[in-house]
Amino acid sequence: MSGADRAPDREPDEEETLGRVFLTRVIEPGDEAGGRWVRELGVGEVVRRLREGGAALPGVGAVRWAGLVARAGRAEPERDLAAARAAGARFVVPGDPEWPGQLDDLADARPLGLWVRGRPSLRIWALRSVAVVGARACTAYGTHVAATLAAGLAERGWVVVSGGAYGIDAAAHRGALAAGGATVAVLASGVDRPYPRGHTALIERIAAQGLVVGELPPGDHPTPSRFILRNRVIAALTRGTVVVEAACRSGSLATVRAAQRLGRHTMGVPGPVTSALSAGVHELLRGEADLVTDAAEVVELVGEMGELAPPRTGPVLPRDLLAPAARTVLAALPGDRAAPAGEIALGAGTTPDEAIARLYELRALGYVERHGDGWKLTRQAVISARAGRPPC
Repeated sequence: MSGADRAPDREPDEEETLGRVFLTRVIEPGDEAGGRWVRELGVGEVVRRLREGGAALPGVGAVRWAGLVARAGRAEPERDLAAARAAGARFVVPGDPEWPGQLDDLADARPLGLWVRGRPSLRIWALRSVAVVGARACTAYGTHVAATLAAGLAERGWVVVSGGAYGIDAAAHRGALAAGGATVAVLASGVDRPYPRGHTALIERIAAQGLVVGELPPGDHPTPSRFILRNRVIAALTRGTVVVEAACRSGSLATVRAAQRLGRHTMGVPGPVTSALSAGVHELLRGEADLVTDAAEVVELVGEMGELAPPRTGPVLPRDLLAPAARTVLAALPGDRAAPAGEIALGAGTTPDEAIARLYELRALGYVERHGDGWKLTRQAVISARAGRPPC
């Protein structure tokens, strides 16, 4: 069942919310079997079956069921809610006014609920958001691009979403904050336990100025699989995902693949073709991802109709402003000597009288000068021509 086919969630009561808190301790993020149980049986029935530990629910073997029942025996949802309140966090579930409806596109893999730190509404912020992700071990180029891109998005009123990790994630968060904009960190740990620990100050700043979000209950820790599953939430929350520097085996590519499955825009910033850290991005760009180089190009893809990036043009040189006939005559002058008007007319494909008229016009503008019976380019015209020459 797709998110579009899922029946609208009714507003949850206290018992259902408590049940979902309980289930976040028992069922791993992204567990589609658990999501199917909740959809088909309801939260209350799933909680009851797990607490009683009787016959296994459909789709799990005896060993896994025993593990889920053991977890259920240790779950204390009231204590989790108290710990969340102490950390300034709230628990948002499907049916709440703050629940982002686009997460329903994850179908049975959608979160059971989200722990949220920060004052803004997650639903409102997610409506106009872009994910910026990439390598942890990034280069100075990648850091600069991610920070500049995030700052540009923030200045245009877009929310920058990332995972709070080292490297590109951190650069994106910092770029948005530096521009006085909005940013969301989606963690693979409890929102009261910043990870990585080296980013404690950054994540606390995001919680104070933006939002820190996670599926795991307070105090829980990340694992490699939880990082990968966290990426589906980043992809689903946002209108599109931009990847800046990613090797061929980068975990950030999982976010892009999730975004592609969900029908979101996927974008990549190219890097040097000699850089292994950009090889994964380049492979994406050979497929369905769009090449972007700045915030304006990102907004053109994810924004509303008419939000177009400015066209790319080279510098306008003074000779570009000349009338076509004058430019043709100017181009016919030799660069190293004076030439008579007749020779210049032949080169320009015009009459001598027309060539002389244009030459006097060009002299008034400082491009040519008289040398006896001939005409020669001025030094400034030669420098201007060289400056406008395309690179080899």
